[in-house]
This record gives sequence, C-alpha cells and structure tokens, in this order.
Amino acid sequence: MPDVIMAAGALLWRDGPEFALIHRPRHDDWSFPKGKVDPGEHVLRAAVREVEEETGVVPRLGRRLSTVSYQLGGRTKRVEYWAARPVAVSAFAPNEEVDELVWLPAKEAEARLSYRHDVDLLHEFLAGPLDTAPLVILRHARAGEKRAWREADELRPLDEAGRAEASDLAGLLHSYGPMRTVSSATARCLETVLPYARRVRAPVETEAAFTVGETNPDRAVERLLSMAGTPAMVCTHGEVVSELIAGLCRKLGEKLPDDTTLDKAEFWTAHLADGTLTALERHTSRTAQT
Repeated sequence: MPDVIMAAGALLWRDGPEFALIHRPRHDDWSFPKGKVDPGEHVLRAAVREVEEETGVVPRLGRRLSTVSYQLGGRTKRVEYWAARPVAVSAFAPNEEVDELVWLPAKEAEARLSYRHDVDLLHEFLAGPLDTAPLVILRHARAGEKRAWREADELRPLDEAGRAEASDLAGLLHSYGPMRTVSSATARCLETVLPYARRVRAPVETEAAFTVGETNPDRAVERLLSMAGTPAMVCTHGEVVSELIAGLCRKLGEKLPDDTTLDKAEFWTAHLADGTLTALERHTSRTAQT
C-alpha cells in the first residue's frame, strides 16, 4: 500500500462569484469536490471526473492552485487542486457519498467549509485573477528513430506509441476546454494534435515560427506571446520548447523552472491573465505528473 494517497479536485465557481460545496454524510463535513486518483489515471482526468461525479457539473480547468497535504489514517493524502468553471450541468443526484450540493458566495462558503485548508484554498483563489486563459506548449509525441527515416524529415509520422500518446493527449487537453490549436508544419506535430482538434471541432493552424529549421528563438517567442490572452495550444519540437518557456518567463518577469525541457508528449500549461503568469504546470500524456 503506497504511503501517499493521491487525489484531485477543483474549486468550482460560477459568476457572482459563487462556489460549489458538497456535504459528505459519512464525515458530516462541507468541502470542495475531490476524490482519489484511480490506479493508472492521470491527475487531470481525475480532477474532471471527480467534480462531475460529485456535483453533476462538467468542469473546465483553470489555473492550478496549491497542493493540499494532510494525514489520514497514518498515511499522507495529497490533493491537487485547480480552479474550474462549469461548462455543462446535469441535475444533482444525492448519493451515499455526497448528499447535498450548494452554491454560496465567498463569505458564506468560508463560514460553511469544515477544514482550514479549504478556507486557505478559497483565499488563495480570491487573491488572484478569477478568469485565466491556458497557453499550452506541447512537444510532439513519439515518431520513431530519426536516423531510420529516409524521406524528408517533415514527413516523419508518429509511430504506434506516438499515436497512442496523441489519443491520450486529446482527453487530457480537453480538460482545459476548446483552445486555438497551432502546430509546427511537420507531420509528427500535426498528427499529435489531430485527435484533440477533432474532439473539440477546431481547425489546426500551421506556423513556421514553431517549425524546427524554419525559426529562431526570438521569432518563436514573439509569436507565442501574440497568442497569449485567449485559450491556445502550440505543438512544437524539443529544440524549440525550452526557448518558448524561457522566453515566456523572461517576458512576463517570472522565475524559470529548473528544467524547461519536455520529453515527447509532455506539455507545459501556462495560465495567463492580463499579461501575468498566474500558474505554470507540467504534464505527460501518461499518468506521471509534476
């Protein structure tokens, strides 16, 4: 049995603002929706699933909030949280785990919450911008061995593992909702974002500024910054990723991560509001997450 119980949830809010709180009869407490990450489940998928199961609301994840850790039965429970907005709502159905759902303004929500860490999470959210826009920087999925490919490099396609990664990425990226989708003009990048684009019914734009061999760091960063402010995703190459993250952080006056690189099928998500970087998170298409 692992020493750490991984869980995920969201501070779900709507205009007002009002916040969704759930009551759990087993504990007789009020909290934000959350739940354990299933074996092999990605934390982004777990956050969306748990919110929907406990509230009937399909969320769109916003900025990353603080991780909450506490002791539970001699083990550590670690809960990853995001701010989230509703995009679809079904009738709430009480069950054994959650028997009440209420939407409350901030002061009433603070008074109702049972745990100090949830109150701190509410304060953290209120101290920052409410609405943010995701800017995803994605490295293409696996595309076989470059040295084994005999045709033009821009035509090198995803391999079997890469196609599976692209399929997984479609669901994970959908956690942030529809985004403008921009890709390097190479087959491996286009194929990486195609399942997502089909899922959200969005076109894929190709951009030389993100295409290896056709760009330079200044040009790539300038083009990336021009997309900030509305939900957007860029799929590019390992040679370009570090320059984009470094340039984004420098331009916005933020500290660079210790490691700006990405493995194949990994992505950075920068949450932006009014020219400010409010959160930066890194994910892989598989279950591991940092």
